[in-house]
Amino acid sequence: MSGAWSRLQSALDLGTRQQVTRLGLLFTMTCVLVALAAFASANNLLFLILAVLLATLLVSDFISRLSLAGLELDFQLPEHICAGRKQMGRIVIRNTKGWMPSFSIHLTATSESGLSAPLYFPVIPGAARVEAPVELFFARRGSYRQNSFRFSTRFPFGFAERRVSVLLAREVLVYPSIDPQPGFEDLLISLQGEIASFYRGQGHDFYRIRPYELSESARHVDWKATAHTGDLQVREFARDQEQAVAFFLDLNVPADQAAWFESMVDCCAFLAWNMTQRGSRVRFRTQEVDWQLPEEANVYTILKYLAIVSPRTGAALPASHERNVFQIVFSASPDRLMEAGWELGGNNIRLLTPDASLPLVGAGPGKSAS
Repeated sequence: MSGAWSRLQSALDLGTRQQVTRLGLLFTMTCVLVALAAFASANNLLFLILAVLLATLLVSDFISRLSLAGLELDFQLPEHICAGRKQMGRIVIRNTKGWMPSFSIHLTATSESGLSAPLYFPVIPGAARVEAPVELFFARRGSYRQNSFRFSTRFPFGFAERRVSVLLAREVLVYPSIDPQPGFEDLLISLQGEIASFYRGQGHDFYRIRPYELSESARHVDWKATAHTGDLQVREFARDQEQAVAFFLDLNVPADQAAWFESMVDCCAFLAWNMTQRGSRVRFRTQEVDWQLPEEANVYTILKYLAIVSPRTGAALPASHERNVFQIVFSASPDRLMEAGWELGGNNIRLLTPDASLPLVGAGPGKSAS
């Protein structure tokens, strides 16, 4: 029994704040007026009424503290969270008081915690656990290390709103948005066409009819097209090998291009997600990392990295060794790429710079649209 009382006492000693409500202010003014009248008239009935009013204030304060005491909070989040997307989580509240319920509990959170709307619990029984689904929304990518919540109640009489803050020291990693933003879908369609064109070859999926070239096998000659044009025409097919795409995100970004960098992080996440979902092999590089998917990492490894990546002024550029792979390059300094030996004019590269405006349909390989 003594252990339970000591826990209750420590719970009551938690740092709480309170805000007097309009009803509480009116009640306090009533107490003052009754007190003045009692002392001025020496009327015992008024003194008795004053005692009842003051006792009501004390009881209200004690019960309000007791309702907030002993509440424990757990915030259950999805394994993967993306910025700009509403997702569902769960709030779990435990009342550790073995005999005393908590009444009229409001739960709110800061915007950094992802909780988009406050919750209300009419009663939380003693020694009970209650759960509630919640809608989560994080506007920005990043690492959220402190999730601040607040319990509050006006129980029992509404004279004051008592509040107690709860800090969950848990890191929440929010990925960049993988949902299409203006121009992203058009860019994806354009890139798919360029990638298919780069990987054309002798496979099974029909790609196009084109003029015959020396040393080619006659078995691919399209005789109908040949008769129609008068020149030998052959059927070209998509290559059987897997399509591979190499992403390079240049971290050397000037301070005045911070907004462009954030947009390109979202674009990179969107493209990497969609291409891995379509079965493409992906290589992802920056000045800090170099991963091959799926051998060395998966798409969530990329998203976790993009969640916390930041510009690095002066970061050296790696050499380009992707001549046989289609490359998607995000860089604020094309001149630096060329000085480092990157070949930006080939048909296997799409360069995205701050001068490029989305959608980029119509930009040729190795060029940025303006």
